[in-house]
Amino acid sequence: MNSLFEEQVSHLAEEHFLVLYWATQSEGVARRYNITNCFDDLKFSGITRTKQTAMATVAALDALRFVEVRDEGNRKNIYITTHGAKALRQLVLDQAFSPKPSLHLKGIAS
Repeated sequence: MNSLFEEQVSHLAEEHFLVLYWATQSEGVARRYNITNCFDDLKFSGITRTKQTAMATVAALDALRFVEVRDEGNRKNIYITTHGAKALRQLVLDQAFSPKPSLHLKGIAS
């Protein structure tokens, strides 16, 4: 791993980890994960009460090229990239954060 990537990963916060984790889990079960799902999950986890925080979290991950945000219909869907997968792997190996449940993956939220 190069030092820039390591530096970027070391500055990720719990909300970044969770979005990477939930986006990966959603792709694993062939479900789309979008900004609304992200906000609902972050709110359910007690991380934020505002959609702006969810959008800023996703925007930061997009700027780092850890996720790709695609306009699909009336939704902005979130997809993890290979760089995002590497970042998530590193965070898991470092045991930096613990996964939390996703309302979207439980089928509670749309």
